Amino acid sequence: MASIAFWKKHPLSFGVWASLTTLVLDQTSKFWILSFFEPTSKSPILPRMFPVTSFFNLVLTWNRGVSFGLFAHDSRAVAWTLAGLAVGLSVLLFVWLSQAERLLPAIGLGLVIGGALGNAIDRLRFGAVTDFLDFHLADVHFWAFNVADSGISIGVALIVIDSLVNHSQDD
Repeated sequence: MASIAFWKKHPLSFGVWASLTTLVLDQTSKFWILSFFEPTSKSPILPRMFPVTSFFNLVLTWNRGVSFGLFAHDSRAVAWTLAGLAVGLSVLLFVWLSQAERLLPAIGLGLVIGGALGNAIDRLRFGAVTDFLDFHLADVHFWAFNVADSGISIGVALIVIDSLVNHSQDD
């Protein structure tokens, strides 16, 4: 019971935990996928693919841009700039996290921070983000993504849900 009361009184702790967990899971999964595929080429055009189910593959792709490959450029300067922006945004989000009074936005902010830092590490190490999760419906493939991207998406959804729920309670 004392531990539950701690988390309710200290959402920052839970946000930091969510951030570190996302970062560790992201980097561990990327280490595994890179060792699995033994990359010889960073070509985003011809991903190497390993079918897992009828709707899911493991692939190895390199995203040199931002979401959905936007602003992709094969330049170390662009990679470092995007990594710097991710780190700067993470610092701002941490300031917001340190002021969070509820668990849901704290967890959401932690997930976003962990995901942003995970992808920033990739940009600094490889000049691109390692993507490897490929869901598809028949021959229609969605964008490949990674654990960091999932953390960012789920984190943003939690922040939005909290905003909508708490906004409706204020009325």
